[in-house]
Amino acid sequence: MPDTAADIMTKTIVQVRPSDSVAEVAATLAAHNISAAPVVDATGTLLGMVSEGDLMRQFGAKHATRRAWWLEMLAEGEDLAPDFLDYLKQEKRTAAEVMTHGAVSVTEETGIPEIADILAERRIKRVPVLRDGKLVGIVSRADIIRTLAAKAGG
Repeated sequence: MPDTAADIMTKTIVQVRPSDSVAEVAATLAAHNISAAPVVDATGTLLGMVSEGDLMRQFGAKHATRRAWWLEMLAEGEDLAPDFLDYLKQEKRTAAEVMTHGAVSVTEETGIPEIADILAERRIKRVPVLRDGKLVGIVSRADIIRTLAAKAGG
């Protein structure tokens, strides 16, 4: 029976680059029917994680209010050019700008009970698996549940 991250991790990892636009990240998540992806550089080093929540935060009312206040201050009572306002509506942010930095990670040798504790304590849904600082897999809550179900069934 599986005992470590290496035994249950997903090895085919959907990942994004730090320079990917928010729209590209959203398209990647939607295309693969996942709710988050690791952000890695060209060498495979984990930089952070970007989730649906990270993407949605910028569309919330708090963000829109803050943006409107800054625009009003910059305009100094003048109307802003429609072209400028249209430009601002286009989301230009990147994965590096919206990702969660300092993602919790584990190694291939980390035990499944320890991973379950990390996911529960941190209230996260998945944890990247690293080997020598490079991303090699992901263990999600679903991976752990499948393992528990397999143990119960046999």
